[in-house]
Amino acid sequence: MPAPIVVFAVGNPSRGDDAIGPVLCERLAAWLAEQRLTERVELVEDFQLNIEHALDLVGRERAIFIDAGANTPAPFILTRIQPAAIPSHSSHALPPSAVLQVYRQTEGAEPPPSFVLCVRGECFELGEGLSPPAAERVSAALARLTGLLQAPKSADWPV
Repeated sequence: MPAPIVVFAVGNPSRGDDAIGPVLCERLAAWLAEQRLTERVELVEDFQLNIEHALDLVGRERAIFIDAGANTPAPFILTRIQPAAIPSHSSHALPPSAVLQVYRQTEGAEPPPSFVLCVRGECFELGEGLSPPAAERVSAALARLTGLLQAPKSADWPV
């Protein structure tokens, strides 16, 4: 039986603030272990989303996609997303809404309620570390995320 909630953390730890997803994933893993919630939440970390990630949605109650955004309002946005097809010539690097659409097409059912937590990044250069503003935003995003995970059926989730 899969965990009720799946969290996808997307990003490249070698590209400055693109590491926001993996850093949040690492901190979330520690928090989940501390709170003894590891059976309720599965973490999936990857450089990018692909069509195969649609299979990670099977049997879930909710999904959260974490990523960094260069033009995202600071400190972060948390929004509910819907399936959406995108024209593509490749099966690599899909946005979260396209992963939901792949799920819809392959499973013949609606995906679980899904959300994007996009944290504002400043610097995405190869070989750079996480910027100080991004580190602060990661802390704020983690606080919001852990609050949601403590009350998974709460009205605090975006509509």
